[in-house]
Amino acid sequence: MRVPVSWLTEHLELDESVGTEELVAAFVRIGIEVDDVQSLEPVTGPLVVGRVAEIEELTEFKKPIRFCRVEVGEDGSAEAAAGEDDEASGLTGIRTRGIICGATNFAEGDLVVVALPGAVLPGGFSIGSRQTYGRVSDGMICSVRELGIGDDHNGILVLSPGTASPGDDANKLLQLTDTVLELTPSPDRGYALSIRGLARELSNALDVPFGDPAHLEIPEAEGDAWPVRIEDTVGCRRFVMRRVKGLDTGAPSPWWMRRRLMLAGIRSISLAVDVTNYVMLELGHPLHAWDTASVKGDLVVRRAKPGEKLTTLDDVERALDPDDVVIADDTGAVSLAGTMGGAGTEIGDASTDVLLEAAHWDPAAISRTARRHKLFSEAAKRFERFTDPQLCPAAVELAAKLLRQYGDGSIQPGRTDEGQVEPNPPVTMPINLPDQVAGVRYERGVTARRLGQIGCRVAVSTSDHGVAMVTAYPPSWRADLVQPADLVEEVLRLEGYDSIPSTLPTAPAGRGLTDAQRRQRSVARALAEAGYAEVLPFPFLSPTVWDDLALPEDDVRRRTVAVLNPLDADKDQLASSLLPGLLETLQRNLARGAKDIALFHIGQVVLPPESAVAVPDPGVSARPGAEVLAALEASVPAQPKHVAVVVSGQLRRAGWWGEGEQATWADAVQAARIVAAASGVELTTHAADLLPWHPGRCAQLRVGDWPIGHAGELHPKVVEALGLPKRAVAMELDLDAIPQAERRPAPSLSAYPPVLVDVALVVDESVPAAELADALAEGGGDLLEDVSLFDVYTGEQLGEGKRSLAYKLRFRAPDRTLKADEATAARDAAVSAAADRFAAALRG
Repeated sequence: MRVPVSWLTEHLELDESVGTEELVAAFVRIGIEVDDVQSLEPVTGPLVVGRVAEIEELTEFKKPIRFCRVEVGEDGSAEAAAGEDDEASGLTGIRTRGIICGATNFAEGDLVVVALPGAVLPGGFSIGSRQTYGRVSDGMICSVRELGIGDDHNGILVLSPGTASPGDDANKLLQLTDTVLELTPSPDRGYALSIRGLARELSNALDVPFGDPAHLEIPEAEGDAWPVRIEDTVGCRRFVMRRVKGLDTGAPSPWWMRRRLMLAGIRSISLAVDVTNYVMLELGHPLHAWDTASVKGDLVVRRAKPGEKLTTLDDVERALDPDDVVIADDTGAVSLAGTMGGAGTEIGDASTDVLLEAAHWDPAAISRTARRHKLFSEAAKRFERFTDPQLCPAAVELAAKLLRQYGDGSIQPGRTDEGQVEPNPPVTMPINLPDQVAGVRYERGVTARRLGQIGCRVAVSTSDHGVAMVTAYPPSWRADLVQPADLVEEVLRLEGYDSIPSTLPTAPAGRGLTDAQRRQRSVARALAEAGYAEVLPFPFLSPTVWDDLALPEDDVRRRTVAVLNPLDADKDQLASSLLPGLLETLQRNLARGAKDIALFHIGQVVLPPESAVAVPDPGVSARPGAEVLAALEASVPAQPKHVAVVVSGQLRRAGWWGEGEQATWADAVQAARIVAAASGVELTTHAADLLPWHPGRCAQLRVGDWPIGHAGELHPKVVEALGLPKRAVAMELDLDAIPQAERRPAPSLSAYPPVLVDVALVVDESVPAAELADALAEGGGDLLEDVSLFDVYTGEQLGEGKRSLAYKLRFRAPDRTLKADEATAARDAAVSAAADRFAAALRG
C-alpha cells in the first residue's frame, strides 16, 4: 500500500523531531514491512499556475499539435519577470506565453501548471525556449507524471476553477514536497490497509495522540434509503446505504483529494468514484456507488443462481458460481459482492442520483470469489482480510458529506441499515502471560495499557486460585484476537521484539545430525559431484499432471491429498511423486534456452492410505490424551523421503576434449547407483514396465529383494505431451526404503595383481544383462572382484532370438598372487552358474 506521509501524519500529534526515518523505524518495529521510501523530487525554478487564453490547432501535422497562449501572471510579478521576452496579451498587466502542447484534454479558460524556462522537472528535465513545429515554445504545460506526483501521462493536469490565479506558485499549491511509503502489512491485519489503521499503529508505537477520522456525527435515520433484503446472512452480516440526489455531474474532484489518490497509486476518474476511493483509503472500508436510476426494484443479497452471468465494471462477462455472493435487483445479479460492481449500474457522466453502499462481507467468501474469477480488486483485498463492521454508517456518511460539499449533492434523510454483527468475544488470560512467554519482566500495567492502545476494553480480575487475570474485549476491527496467544503477541509487538533477550541454547553433547540427515547430505553431495544441479520444485501438483504422464486411472500415484487453501488454485494436490515437479522444472529451463540439463531433488512425498481415516479434534483447552495423540499420528499419511533425477540432452558435454555423450537410460540407472553407493548399499536392477518410463528401457531398482524405485528412459508419449527432447531420462527411488548402514568399513585393497578374463555368453534376448552379471558374480565366488559388460552383439550366426553378451571378469586374491588354474576354475564356476540359471553358452 502506498501512503503519503503528509496524509498519514494528519491524524497524529507528532513532534517536529519525528521525521520519515523515525516513522519507518516505528513501522518496522511493530511488524509492518516497509518496502520502499520515495521522496518526491522537487521542481526547481519557476513553476506557476497558468490560464489557457487561446488555443490554435496546428493541422498540418500527423498528430494533434496545439499552440497555446497561456496567461502566467501579472506584469511585473516574479513569475512573469522570469522571462524577458513575454508578450502582452492585449489585457493590461497580464503576461502570456506561447507554448506548444500535444495533449487535448484541456480547453480555453482552464487552469494548468506551467514550467517556465529555467525550471527543472523531476529526472533532471530542463525547460527552455525552443523552436518546434514552426513556433517558439516558451515553456511547458505539465502532466501529473512530469511533475512526479503520479503515473498518469494521458493528459495535462487541469486544476479546478477557483483553485488559484495565474502566476501563483504551483510548487506551493500542489504540495510537491512529500514522501511516499510503500507498506506491506501482514495478511491478518486488514485494518492496516488504511490511513486510519496505520496512523493508529504509529500512535501506539510512538506513544502519541491519535485522532480517529471515523469519529463522525451520524444523524438518526428517517426510513430506508433503498429497500434491501439479506437472504445470505453468512455471506453478508451488515448492509448500509445512503442516497445523494442532485449531484453536479460536472463538478471536479478537489485537488487535495486527487493529489492523495495519485500519490496512493489510484487514478482520479470522477467526483463520485474519487470519493469512494478516498473513503476506502482513509477509513479502510470499501464503498460502492450505484446509479440509482439503473436499479430496478429492491436489492437482494444472495448467492448466485446456477448459470447466472454478470458483466462487471471491467466489461468482462463472468459466469457466476453458486458460491459467489451477489447483489441482485428485479433483473438479476447486478454486483459481485465485495469484489466489483456490475456494468449495468455503473456511475456515468449523467448520474445525478447516487446510492452509496457499505457492507460487511464474509472474508472467506470474498477470498474464494476473487481467486475464482482472478479479480483481485482493492475492495476484495480488504474484505478478504476482514473490515470493521461498525464502520459502515461512518463510511457512507463521510462519502455523502464529501459529495454534498464538492458536488452540491443533497443527502436524503433515509439510511438503510440491514443485518447485525455480534461483537467479538472476550479473551481472558493471566496478566503476566506476556512476561512468561518473552522471559522478560515488564513494568506493572504494561499489559493492560498495550491492550487498551489497540482498542480493547480491558477488565482486570483475580481467579479462584489468586492469579491476576486480564479480560480483553477486542474492538470491532480486530476479529483476529481470539485467544490468549493473540493478546500476548500484541503486547510483545508494541513493547518491541528487540527488547526480548536472545539467548542461544547450549547443544547437549552427542546431539548432531541423525543418520538419515547425514545420508541425505551424502547423497546430495554425490549427485552434485556427478554433475547434477539440485532444484526445489513447486511442492503442489495439478490433478491433470497424471494424464500427461500417461498413468492409468487406477495407478496408486493418482491417489493424493488435496490442500484446502492452496497457493495456486490449479495446483491443490500434495505430491505423491517427485517426477511431476522435477519435469516441470526441466520444461521451464528448456523454455529459457537451456539444452543440456541434469537436475535432482530430494524431498518428501505424501502417500495417503487407501481408505479415509477419522481425525479427532483435540481442542486447545488442554493437552490431548495418549489415545487422541495416537489417533492423530495414525491419521497423518506416510511421508517418505524420495530422491529423483531428470536428464535431457548431453550428460557429458562436448568441448575441446572431444565429443559429448547423449544421456541414455543407463545414465539414469547410474544415478541410482550413485545414490546407493553414497548410502553404503549395493543396488541391483531388474527389467520392468512402469509408466512414465519406456517399457523396453525401464529398470526396477532393488536393495536385496526389496524394490525401492525405477529408472530409465521416459515413454515417447510422455516426452511428446510435456514437450521434452527425445530420449529424456529420469530416476526416482524411495530414500527411506534403503536400510541404514550401521557401519561403513573402509574398503579392503589387495596389493596383489588381478587376473583379467573375458567371456562372451550366448543367451536369449529376453535375459537381462544385469541378471546375467549377477549369476556370474554368484558363481565366481570370493575371488571374483568385478563384473562389467563391455559388448552386446546380435547376428544371424547366433540364431533367431539370441544375443551375445561379453563381460570382463576381474579375479584377485587378498593374500596372494592367483595362479592360472585358480583363475580358470573360478571363471568356469561363474560360467557354469550362468548356464544353470539362463542356459547360457560360451560363444565360440
